[in-house]
Amino acid sequence: MRRQKKNAFWIALAAPGIIWLIVLFIVPFYAVLAIAMGKLDQLFESPVAVWNPFAWSSENLIDVWRDLFGSAAFAGPILLRTVVYVAIASLLSLAIGYPAAYFVARFAGRRKGLFLVLMVAPFWISYMMRMLAWVDLLQTDGYANKALSWFGISAVNWLGGKPVTVILGLVYGYIPYLILVLYAGLDRIDPALIEAGRDLGLGRVRTFMRITLPLSRQPILTGLLITVLPMLGDYYTNNLLSGAASTSMIGNLIQGQLGTPGLEGQGAVLSMLLLLVLLIPMIYYVIATNRSSQAAS
Repeated sequence: MRRQKKNAFWIALAAPGIIWLIVLFIVPFYAVLAIAMGKLDQLFESPVAVWNPFAWSSENLIDVWRDLFGSAAFAGPILLRTVVYVAIASLLSLAIGYPAAYFVARFAGRRKGLFLVLMVAPFWISYMMRMLAWVDLLQTDGYANKALSWFGISAVNWLGGKPVTVILGLVYGYIPYLILVLYAGLDRIDPALIEAGRDLGLGRVRTFMRITLPLSRQPILTGLLITVLPMLGDYYTNNLLSGAASTSMIGNLIQGQLGTPGLEGQGAVLSMLLLLVLLIPMIYYVIATNRSSQAAS
């Protein structure tokens, strides 16, 4: 009876979360899947959701496959461009965010609270407002070009469809998430381990490479996962900072198809394929987390 009551208590405690997950994730997910595997109303050019899995059609899936890998594929380069942009932006975010998080965790001292507030401050401002501020910064008469003029460099059309602008926009938009996760992981490293390495004769660089960096591997994976996932589906950054077809990402393609009559089904298929791609780093993260926890135990 005690075990039954205990199980009932935990089930009741988890019930709100389970209901929330079903209503706001599983049901919408199945609705997108029903549209992706559904049919097209030729008269009104609107998608027809097919809820019965036995009546699903692969027409939209075939069309998307041709767009990605066919002889006249146009979505394949967009997908490859998205992967390249996200990879470069993630590496830049890590190169910038790791030293910042390391400094706050190890050397901030009494000012650690102040630096924490500064790191959390970007979360108080919406992503749209931060991107609009970035647009003002990169305009022809913005502060970026004014700074370049001090060195005799002519004004650059940053918002004219440049890949570097989109990549820097991704870094600017998502690096606060990475820094916060890295700080949380670095701050948990026992200083005694670092001091032990120094006592054994390791220099600062070797201590960092052999102790700090391996112990921060899990925070790095977590931070990259948190930043890479939204970057892959991002479309708003490119719309604001470029808007050119030459810098469009997979999120822009999905947005365009979902807003075009007759192509909503293909947009739903691309959304599902993007979700499958996102599952790969998530599964790797879970496996790596389990391995690290088993090794620690």
